[in-house]
Amino acid sequence: MNDTIYYLASCDTCRKIIKSLPNTDRLKFHDIRQNPITEQELDVLHQLSGSYEALFSKKAQLYKEKDLKNKSLTEADYKRYLLEHYTFLSRPVFIINDKIYIGNNQKNILEVIKVLS
Repeated sequence: MNDTIYYLASCDTCRKIIKSLPNTDRLKFHDIRQNPITEQELDVLHQLSGSYEALFSKKAQLYKEKDLKNKSLTEADYKRYLLEHYTFLSRPVFIINDKIYIGNNQKNILEVIKVLS
């Protein structure tokens, strides 16, 4: 898999992060709203991350709306929700040199900047 960023073009946080990155020309940009993640792509992300839950955003509005925090979710549930709606993916997700970086926490973004420099 090429060096890829899975992101949401309409997300201010994603746009801000992308703006701060060096050498973005080496990344393939994958807008998850315009081009939903396929099961095959999700399986690759799962392989790299070790779990579907690691890819899942518990900050998503749908997470609250569906009251998922009060449900006991399995890996199969996380996978199903991730395939069902793009908002459940913790963003951005980078795959660079076959390593995965999930989410927008500062430590993660600093790692990505370092790897891209």
